[in-house]
Amino acid sequence: MQDTLNALKVRLGTISDLEQASSLLHYDQEAFMPMGASQARATQMATLSSVSHDLFVADEVGQWLEELRPLEQELGHDDNDASIIRVVRQDYERTRKLPTEYVARAAETYILANEQWRKARADSDFPLFLPWVRKCVDLAHEYAEYQGYEDHVYDALLDQFEPGMKTREVESIFTPLRDEITPLVQAVAASGIKIDTACLHGQFDPLAQRSLGNVLVSAYGFDVNRGRVDEVTHPFCTSMSRDDVRMGTRVSAQRINENLFSMLHECGHALYDQNIDSCFDRTSLSSGCSLGLHESQSRMWENLVGRSRPFWHWAYPMLQAYFPSFHAVGLDDFYKAINTVNPSFIRVEADEVTYNLHIMLRFELEKAMMEGQVDLAHLPQEWNDRMQTYLGVTPPNDRLGVLQDVHWSFGSLGYFPTYSLGNIISVQLWETCRQDLVDLDAQLARGEFAPLLAWMKERVHRHGRKHEPMELLRKITGAGIDAGPYVEYLKAKIHDVYGI
Repeated sequence: MQDTLNALKVRLGTISDLEQASSLLHYDQEAFMPMGASQARATQMATLSSVSHDLFVADEVGQWLEELRPLEQELGHDDNDASIIRVVRQDYERTRKLPTEYVARAAETYILANEQWRKARADSDFPLFLPWVRKCVDLAHEYAEYQGYEDHVYDALLDQFEPGMKTREVESIFTPLRDEITPLVQAVAASGIKIDTACLHGQFDPLAQRSLGNVLVSAYGFDVNRGRVDEVTHPFCTSMSRDDVRMGTRVSAQRINENLFSMLHECGHALYDQNIDSCFDRTSLSSGCSLGLHESQSRMWENLVGRSRPFWHWAYPMLQAYFPSFHAVGLDDFYKAINTVNPSFIRVEADEVTYNLHIMLRFELEKAMMEGQVDLAHLPQEWNDRMQTYLGVTPPNDRLGVLQDVHWSFGSLGYFPTYSLGNIISVQLWETCRQDLVDLDAQLARGEFAPLLAWMKERVHRHGRKHEPMELLRKITGAGIDAGPYVEYLKAKIHDVYGI
């Protein structure tokens, strides 16, 4: 039976190498690839995807998994090898439902769609992207039909990113969360208190921004010998292995917070990827257990750490050294500026309170798209109407509206809810962590991030995909997903900044 397990691991290693090569090609497309190479890149990705798919769904893999059932039971649920067998079986059953032709066609389409999205976004030209939106939505429908679903077509899409989560569960979380958040936004508006954010706008040397960002993420614990940072159209993080983790950031010479907080956010993802146990290398367990858990890390390092008073007690002198204009801005004024509550157009630049409204808008719109309740040609107007309803603002153009996010161009319908789930989980983990690290604020104020990273590594990162997301959350916090602590955190932050 050990020979069978070894054969399975060898096959998984080969597949992992192919998938990581695909990740490298994807990163290259975002950061370096010349625009004219998109068709060749699409063909390359289709080839790698189809070869990887065929190797994974081969009959012998199914036979190995059946032969390994007794060993899996003998070893027990928490054993690493038993977990590999269990997770691979789940992936195998799901992936076998997809024809190789579909996998190759989807991979090729998403590369070409992404190139058209970048052109359309640059020119604020939604009609240029429309044919590709149609293709991506059609592929999402195909995927859902291959996988099957009981309650809602969106369930099949959501399950790719948050295993086991259902549309109705997301709605049961989002509806009361929206009911809590909306009055907070209204209370800030009604207070009449205006926070001066002028210090965040001006002329900020991009190279200096990148340099400061590198200093901060290195302090967090990002291993620069096993990763790098480049400029891209839309911030993201990807890994070719735990020893090659790449972050993409977007830099604006006029807005310092864009690059600053995108780097802190993507660093949270990178820390997760760099700290998965090496015993899972080249297996199906070598990534995070869900996007919600992954986003809990990025949102935690961006917001709970990166927008906190203790963090800036340590970091503000460095910001002033890189950008002397901040010598004229008090630390308290800067802290309030980066924590102001103000409905805005761009999700990745949104404040902590209104951010979730951006996610709820996208979740609602994606559901309607999959239900056929939205004419895709009217997406810009549908988007703008919802922006007005949720946030009270209307984007002046499609670049700031329906074209701002990269996700649809890669077929990632079902992804957006994980951002708000990550926000909620981040505070649950944070409160549990503070029970162990009772002097956490003092540590952050001294720029000591190793204890926090070690805590997250031990309880979250190292496990990779060994556990189901809600299983892992319960192991750590003793509870399932609960928005209550997150709402209380937001209320406390508003009181700190606005005194209301």
